[in-house]
Amino acid sequence: MIRERFFFRETIATILAEETVHITSAKKGILAARQVLERYIARDPFFLVTLDPYEPDSDEPVIVRMAQATAKANVGPMAAVAGAIAWAGVEEMTERGAEFGVIDNGGDIALISDRNVRVGLHAGTAPLSGRAAFVVPPQESILGICTSSATVGPSISFGVADAVTVFSHDVALADAYATSICNQIRIDDASVLSKLDPDEIKGVFAVLGEHTKRWGTLPPIIRAVVDEHLISAGDRL
Repeated sequence: MIRERFFFRETIATILAEETVHITSAKKGILAARQVLERYIARDPFFLVTLDPYEPDSDEPVIVRMAQATAKANVGPMAAVAGAIAWAGVEEMTERGAEFGVIDNGGDIALISDRNVRVGLHAGTAPLSGRAAFVVPPQESILGICTSSATVGPSISFGVADAVTVFSHDVALADAYATSICNQIRIDDASVLSKLDPDEIKGVFAVLGEHTKRWGTLPPIIRAVVDEHLISAGDRL
């Protein structure tokens, strides 16, 4: 397996693949999505800064996906940027025939896999952080595994959770809901989870200090030692 870090402006991603051609394809997809996004923001800068759902004047897939996902999650379109860009990269990998491909864009992951994949849990100073991993079974279609945190990283958050991880085959939606849920969930109030659509969101795992909240169908969680040097910083555009 090939593991490569990819840096381009605000994008700091980790790409996993079996063949060099698929690493190249991942970069191509990431760059193409970024270029579309940057061109759109240049003519509509409000898309970049608003924290509310926003209907863009564009039919570009990456823009539409971000807008639609964040409208459902009731957050601003940039809440889905890292997931949408990772999604575009893995799509390009699959178009070149990849059966295995992972892009970790700052904790927002898109993957397709013909084998089990371990995804480590990073939740700041929470006791579970760095000591557990999801064992994600093979995925014939692209899966999003996106995480938002109120205590780790540069992203804007109005919550208190150390980590909220959302699983969905709509990667932009996983990213958007990770932000939305992280903004709202509390140790004594997880009612936001009851509003989720199980046809769109597969599962949610939230870490709030010593407490955890689960919803939906989650892959097995095992004890693991997570190497923090493998964590990607991601897109902040």
